[in-house]
Amino acid sequence: MSWTAPTLWWLVAGALVAAELATGTFYLLMLALGAAAAAMASHLGLGLTAQLVIGAIVGGGAVAAWHLRRQGPAASADASTNRDINLDIGSTVHVPEWRADGTARVSYRGAPWDVKWAGSGPAAPGDHLIHAVEGNRLMLVRAST
Repeated sequence: MSWTAPTLWWLVAGALVAAELATGTFYLLMLALGAAAAAMASHLGLGLTAQLVIGAIVGGGAVAAWHLRRQGPAASADASTNRDINLDIGSTVHVPEWRADGTARVSYRGAPWDVKWAGSGPAAPGDHLIHAVEGNRLMLVRAST
């Protein structure tokens, strides 16, 4: 039994996808794209050299593009102010009175918490929003009314 060149390329692409599933290395999927491009070139009747060049360009280009995409600037905010990490951010807290140093002790979710004023201007009693969480201290800003 003789296998054609496209069949061999599709087998290589399938093996790379299977290896990616076993290892979790996303770069192997990019190489599988190169093998699929080489299979398509073989279906078009191009020679082995053209298949290898097309597969290398597509696979290598996809790996390079994915690597550059991952090296880009981080899009996530600081963990202390990121609502995706701290679900308390944006919640309302009532502060009955502030100390002179801009701190207070409040009850939040059934437990006492230390809070610190993080807004602009002087702190005033009333409802405030949690702006950040630094350790076990809530940083508050004035709630808009």
